[in-house]
Amino acid sequence: MASFLYLKAKESFLSQNPSIDLDTDTIKVTLINLATDNASHANTLQYLSSITAYSGVTAQTLSSKTVTSGVFDAGDVTFSAVSISGTKVVNGAVIYKDTGTASTSPLVAWVEFTSSITPNGGDISIAWDNGANKIFALN
Repeated sequence: MASFLYLKAKESFLSQNPSIDLDTDTIKVTLINLATDNASHANTLQYLSSITAYSGVTAQTLSSKTVTSGVFDAGDVTFSAVSISGTKVVNGAVIYKDTGTASTSPLVAWVEFTSSITPNGGDISIAWDNGANKIFALN
């Protein structure tokens, strides 16, 4: 499994139905556990209501967003005081456009972590790639 853009997000970028404007819309990221939500990595999903975020985690709003030459970037994010949910680990994140309603909030990207994180009540930070592709590139 690897990181990817959801197919419906790609369609939305081209058709604007539903509209996803990465630099002006409210774009959020939430944590995922594959054992709880292995369907979240199905790239055919469209809305946040199709996945189950890691229990007890508040989605973080991406700040300092930029879209330059087909490359999307934003400031790094920190999830504060993440407690373990049963025996579950965090092994990915989902980026989505927040409309305020899960059934209309389009999924944008699945981001797989290089290693699983076992929450211990501390913070979990995501430092986006500083290379040429940043969070993701349309290429």
